[in-house]
Amino acid sequence: MHIRCKQFIATPTSNVTCRAVLYARVSSKEQEMGYSIAAQQELLRRYASDRNLAVEEFSDAETAKTVGRPGFSAMVAYLRKHPDCRVLLVEKPDRLSRNFKDCATIDELGVEVHFVKQNFILSKQSRSSDKLTYGLNVLLAKHYIDNLSEEVQKGLRTKAAQKLWPSYAPLGYVNTVGADGKKIIAPDPVLGPIVTKLFEWYASGEYSLKALAKKAYEEGFRFRKSQGKVPVTTLHKILRKRIYRGDFDYGGSTYEGIHKPLVTREVWERVQEILDGRHDRKHRKVTHDFVYSGMVRCGHCGCSLVGEVKKGRYVYYHCTGYRGKCPEPYTREEVLKQQFATRLRALIVPPAVLDWLKSELVESDRTEQAARAEALRRQRMDEERLEARLEVLYEDRLDGRIDTATYDKKARDIRQQLEQIRRRINDTKVIAFPAVSQAVDLMALTSRAADLFLEQDGAEQRRLLHLVLQEATWKGGELRMCLREPFENLTLSNRAIHTNGTDLNEGGPNFDNWRRGGDSNPR
Repeated sequence: MHIRCKQFIATPTSNVTCRAVLYARVSSKEQEMGYSIAAQQELLRRYASDRNLAVEEFSDAETAKTVGRPGFSAMVAYLRKHPDCRVLLVEKPDRLSRNFKDCATIDELGVEVHFVKQNFILSKQSRSSDKLTYGLNVLLAKHYIDNLSEEVQKGLRTKAAQKLWPSYAPLGYVNTVGADGKKIIAPDPVLGPIVTKLFEWYASGEYSLKALAKKAYEEGFRFRKSQGKVPVTTLHKILRKRIYRGDFDYGGSTYEGIHKPLVTREVWERVQEILDGRHDRKHRKVTHDFVYSGMVRCGHCGCSLVGEVKKGRYVYYHCTGYRGKCPEPYTREEVLKQQFATRLRALIVPPAVLDWLKSELVESDRTEQAARAEALRRQRMDEERLEARLEVLYEDRLDGRIDTATYDKKARDIRQQLEQIRRRINDTKVIAFPAVSQAVDLMALTSRAADLFLEQDGAEQRRLLHLVLQEATWKGGELRMCLREPFENLTLSNRAIHTNGTDLNEGGPNFDNWRRGGDSNPR
């Protein structure tokens, strides 16, 4: 879907030059697999040149899953400093961001984003349906990396089940490779013996944690990289870890380890008894799981609303009052639940809209697949061309037209190029992206969950709210919600329809109105 923006798109012959920023990104893993920032930059520069855009370039070579990328941050700072520059060029949505916070940052800047590979432009004037489609792409990208993260965690849990510590070695151990070639941990020759002494000293009952930290420092116990002092809090965590006695905790489970223990079980148990005795405090027993605690902020002072049981069975929520006395009165949990349910009804997507979204995303996926097929065809042609050159070069050597030294040098260069091409061919063939229909399926499930919100148990309600909710405030008995993308755009689109008081049916005027985002002008 292409949206024309006359303000910034100029013909190649125009003498007017507008300012823009160019952003390219690859993850560390993609960089290892042969993808390059240079290829993205070449595409974006050519696009900018055709439209007489003067560009400032930014790039990152790390994941977009989390915020804090240096190139992205520098680009945002540049756009804020130069209000006359309101165009951002990027290859496609997942190059820009795979997290919702960065999407919100770009939206706040009010820039016009050109997704060059998809021939798609997103701006403040874009239709709500286009914004929703973009949000779905971001949601799909986030789902993709979340799935990758789950696969990594699955592999780590498998390693733990094999009795191998699956992470970075704790203080007192070092990462190494065992006789069978597997990665294991082994006692650190320097810090390992000191850890053994730490447990023995503390088991004697003669040292407090503070005194133990001081003695450990005097004995040379330091952080490996910084060589800084190990604080009391870290020392306390070390004394609590089972890994030093031979087994270990990982992912909520305890596993038997095959690594060499640094302390005996008797010493470790004695240390736990001392720690429990010195830090034994009576805590109020938590008997109720408050569904909305920590999810809503007070609209007066910004503090969190927390739950409290009254008369043994009624749940009320109130401001914590950490910033002073707050005028917001207590409210019943049922009132909060009802207002959440009312707001979430805006997420119920009509079947006709879901069908349209799926068809739009499937078409986008076809375009992406076609682009990959074309890239593979060009790479195959490059491979055949290099193989032919190598064969001709070999014949020239046999016929004496070139000497051996020249042949070796040129053949080596061609073989290196062939290796790179074949690696790219393999990457293009094996890289699999999640089906675009998954994004629409997720939207359908969300719609269903929103429809049944009042019937769900507390855990399911929290799960849905964590998925869609960016922030919520409570003030004067009224709940205000801000949803994550693309759910916020979905509510805006649905609101434009429901204000007419008419159901949304495929083929009807309201259906076309939704796709235009309420715009009365034709596409």
